[in-house]
Amino acid sequence: MDRFDSLSLFARIVEAGSFSKAAVMLEIPRATATHAIKELEARLGTRLLERTTRHVRPTSDGQAFYERCVHVLSELEDAEASLTHVAANPRGVLRVDMHGAHATRIVLPNIVAFRARYPNLDLVVSSGDRLVDLVPEGVDCVIRAGGSRDSSLVARRLAVLQQVVCASPEYISHFGSPRHPEELSAHQSVKFFASAGNLSYPFQFLIEGVVRDFDVGGWLSVNDSENYVIGALRGAGLIQLPRFHVAQELHDGRLVELLSGWESPGIPVSAMYPFGRQLSARVRVFVDWVAELYQDKFGPNKGS
Repeated sequence: MDRFDSLSLFARIVEAGSFSKAAVMLEIPRATATHAIKELEARLGTRLLERTTRHVRPTSDGQAFYERCVHVLSELEDAEASLTHVAANPRGVLRVDMHGAHATRIVLPNIVAFRARYPNLDLVVSSGDRLVDLVPEGVDCVIRAGGSRDSSLVARRLAVLQQVVCASPEYISHFGSPRHPEELSAHQSVKFFASAGNLSYPFQFLIEGVVRDFDVGGWLSVNDSENYVIGALRGAGLIQLPRFHVAQELHDGRLVELLSGWESPGIPVSAMYPFGRQLSARVRVFVDWVAELYQDKFGPNKGS
């Protein structure tokens, strides 16, 4: 393993907190990773990592060396990306994570076109509604709806998604249709909660230019967007979500739009990636491509 590969491996181990996870990310045997770090420590004459049965942490020397490694690796990637042929034809593995509906309904149906444009890039796509920790999990880029409070991430706005409130015809026949958001308290909803905790999201409407929250009761709570829709289809309650996710169900009449006279706030969707990887040619071409994809589907993005 050459010096730059050793630096990259060391940085991945620090970020993942694990030899095994770093080896998987770089697609090398764990024994190779262990041997390479031993060689690196011998060459430098200092111990870089503290190893326990459950965690791997950098020593004080290791932390200082890691910070320099990140800078060196970023400079190297920037230098490679400055070459026209490298920037236009990046190679390697790109790891992307996105919400399930964005994967199945927007990105993956078009992914062969991306591969045709960049034939030397292999993709590893994970999806779901769990929030991933990009650096420790080795993810290069995520597509997420809503805002991000993580200042270590670079975010590029892709679109603002129109929301809709809807329910099944069966639900409406039993409970009627609300005519005003204030009437939602008398209704049932399928409740959606964050995977990382017990936070349940309220319904939101723009009323006189101000976003107002309305809590709606319900007996079914889910943390997955597909199950959220299934709950509504089975008559468990009202849901509020981006229109594209239920466009076919609305067209078929399996779901019925409600409160159409009251505007729901749009949901921003962005591509986000670690600040240190903003110069990666692999990430750059994917984000540029996916921005085109969202613009074609949802129109020009007016956000920042």
